[in-house]
Amino acid sequence: MIMSIRVIVAGASGRMGQEVVKMIGQHDHLILTGGVSRSQKGRDIGEALGLAPLGIDFAGSVQEALAKFDADVLVDFTTPQTVKENMELAIQAGVRPVVGTSGLSEQDLKELEELCRERGIGAIVAPNFAIGAVLMMVFAAQAAKYLPHVEIIESHHDRKLDAPSGTAIKTAELITKNRPEMKQGHPEEEEVLDGARGAYYQGFRIHSVRLPGLVAHQEVLFGGSGQLLTIRHDSLNRESFMPGVKLAIEKVMELDHLVYGLEKILDL
Repeated sequence: MIMSIRVIVAGASGRMGQEVVKMIGQHDHLILTGGVSRSQKGRDIGEALGLAPLGIDFAGSVQEALAKFDADVLVDFTTPQTVKENMELAIQAGVRPVVGTSGLSEQDLKELEELCRERGIGAIVAPNFAIGAVLMMVFAAQAAKYLPHVEIIESHHDRKLDAPSGTAIKTAELITKNRPEMKQGHPEEEEVLDGARGAYYQGFRIHSVRLPGLVAHQEVLFGGSGQLLTIRHDSLNRESFMPGVKLAIEKVMELDHLVYGLEKILDL
């Protein structure tokens, strides 16, 4: 018998949060016990999202939700400005965070990992919950062993707050584990317009595109003598992230430490 898991969704009135609420409702072992939305505080979650009434009202903050609702897991799709505090509150309350919000620095992750170990509680932070995107990152890291000349182009909707995306940064981190730092391009290269060559990361470039109509897209280009390898992933809608969110909610219950990257809980 599958164990029931009680879930609070922070950012539940946002685009990703709404998909998480719908996904939870499709699985009997996942139980929505609360939601957080400052703009919808006090409203029934189901009614606010255009669903059937759920008999659960939105809390206005994560702190209020943790005090009001019993939960095993906090799923966070909020903002870079609030995600660390939300995680700290959850861990201190004995609730396991599953986080898809970008913006956590390396130092933030170290501090959160230490807090998880002190409390003996698991957490999962994933720059991307789409299984295909995780495979794209893993394949790119493998390719970098043999084709070290690389650039990353990531494209997202124009409401995204951070650039580069967490997925692009995670991809770059994985690539550098297999690629010695090496500055690419002509040694006398000059940008006629500032930023034309993108963000610099250990010798290669990351380019960010923001346009309406996009969801989440990334291609990693590897150049070699007489050849080009392109590894690309496209999320065409936000449902693409839900299998990964479900997996993370289930797996975090087995952890006593913080895991950064969905690839670490997949059997790859």
